[in-house]
Amino acid sequence: MELVTEAVFRKSRASWLNVAQKREIADMVYNSMRRLDILQPLLDDRTITEIMVNGPDKIFIERAGRISRTEAAFADHRKLEDVIHNIVSRTNRAVNEASPIVDFVLPDGSRVNVVLRPIALNGPIMTIRKFPDRPMTLEQLTEAGSLSAEAAEVLDCLVKAKYNIFICGGTGSGKTTFLNALAARIPADERIITIEDSAELQITGVDNLVRLETRNANSEGRGMITIRDLIRTSLRMRPERIIVGEVRGEEALDMLQAMNTGHDGSLSTGHGNSAGDMLKRLETMVISASPIPLDAVRQQIASAIDIMVHLGRLRDKSRRVLEITEVAGYSEGRIVLNPLFVFEEAETPGGEEDDFADGRTGSCTTGPAGSHADSTRAAGIQADGMRPVIGRLKWTGNMLTRTYKLKMAGIRCRLGGDV
Repeated sequence: MELVTEAVFRKSRASWLNVAQKREIADMVYNSMRRLDILQPLLDDRTITEIMVNGPDKIFIERAGRISRTEAAFADHRKLEDVIHNIVSRTNRAVNEASPIVDFVLPDGSRVNVVLRPIALNGPIMTIRKFPDRPMTLEQLTEAGSLSAEAAEVLDCLVKAKYNIFICGGTGSGKTTFLNALAARIPADERIITIEDSAELQITGVDNLVRLETRNANSEGRGMITIRDLIRTSLRMRPERIIVGEVRGEEALDMLQAMNTGHDGSLSTGHGNSAGDMLKRLETMVISASPIPLDAVRQQIASAIDIMVHLGRLRDKSRRVLEITEVAGYSEGRIVLNPLFVFEEAETPGGEEDDFADGRTGSCTTGPAGSHADSTRAAGIQADGMRPVIGRLKWTGNMLTRTYKLKMAGIRCRLGGDV
């Protein structure tokens, strides 16, 4: 950067440009050569959570849950492709017509997905999902209104007592953010192994941490390393906890087997519309990996997973915990669920304050933009005039039925009965 700045100042000595303008030009040149060109200012903007490039002149951003089009534009498709190849080449990955899809992570932790022709019919597509510099904690999520203080306290106990917890939700519902928050409650003296397609977990304060990442096949179709490979390898590394960033397919079988063979306290995520829906999807994933009878699959799931946490994105674009459910066992061919917390929307006309005990009203965002709410949101009105969803995550009155791990850990939990 210093060399670029020096060259710009030297070449512009005879110009009428002031110092600020010269530095701006130097930044543009450096961004074009070594960074993401016109996308770099968007990446540096902490209020932006996602950047969607649908073509050289069709660039969209998400800010505070709202998607809008920017004026930024590349000169043409070739310039966009040059930027893509430039950043992909630094990640030891390749993307071309023979292998037109690639996922990787930028040095700042942002997750990037690239799709090229012939898959992308209208030219290069790039999506950048940004994450906060520091992962959000359960306390911060509670303050933002994502969950109640009572639910956060229970989850804290369950993580420390080594309950196997599975987080589900739709795209952009905050699964990775929530997984980071739960992982932060793991005692610092435990050995943790993380397994991801693209390394995006931000686990801090743990010295004995091993991070594993999958690898795509090379140009000859060799060298691929999958989530399944990494889970099997991790079992030989004396893990105390295994964290699988996301389960999408056959690796579900290996994850469940790991949970069922003494690796308690494991965490993972998946795409599902509810806790029940996610369990059905896990059944399908396991059966796709091995022709196991459905009853056996359900018994394995019920034995492996202790808690399901369902996240959702509401109509006001806020991200909430909608459901915390205990997997209470297997009976008469079905997985038994025990709902512990369920989100309830307040029926208050005109957006007036409700009478919920903890006063958590309004909307929230589980991401970097959560701390940048504007004055209209503070007044209870969204920027587009939409009223925020008012409600809270409410205890159902049910107690935990599986309290063995709490007893073994010597941890008292408000839902643990006489533990």
